Amino acid sequence: MLDNNENPKVDFFFDKANKWQEELVLMRKIALECQLNEELKWGVPCYTFKDSNVVLIHAFKEYCAFLFFKGALLKDTDGILIQQSENVQAARQIRFTSLQEIVDLKAVLKTYIYQAVEIEKAGLKVELKKTSDFPVCEEFQKKLDEMPDLQKSFFALTPGRQRAYLLHFSQPKQSKTREARVEKNIPNILDGKGLND
Repeated sequence: MLDNNENPKVDFFFDKANKWQEELVLMRKIALECQLNEELKWGVPCYTFKDSNVVLIHAFKEYCAFLFFKGALLKDTDGILIQQSENVQAARQIRFTSLQEIVDLKAVLKTYIYQAVEIEKAGLKVELKKTSDFPVCEEFQKKLDEMPDLQKSFFALTPGRQRAYLLHFSQPKQSKTREARVEKNIPNILDGKGLND
């Protein structure tokens, strides 16, 4: 039975799924029962409310998941939301490793989705850290001080690209590794490119 909101452009995602096919199909059904529009974004099913992204479906090797774009604003009454890493500010996942988990949580999942829709209706935004809140490792600061063109190019990047570089540069424990990362990325920054461009 084809749901009225099913988007044929998204079918391939469910058809090609090997490991989590039953789970993904049920997750799709749950999202569509919440009257969301189904779209294909970033190569995965994304469910929207009035053109705002609400939740998407991910399939990984170890689990499949609902990813809530503004999950940080949800009331996690059941304690099931997961922040993928400390650097993820807004999104939160609900992970599954079996069909039965999804079956057991169906009503709860709908509650979380409806709550996410209400957040969109209210126009709420996640308060993101500013770029200035991220530490600048001394190896990068030294280069910024030495190279005015680098400083100008770096601050001309979008805030998201700046944050990506700052996180990338500050992650290694050893100064030598941080320095190597900075050196490697100087040409990209000078070219106005982001870390993954």
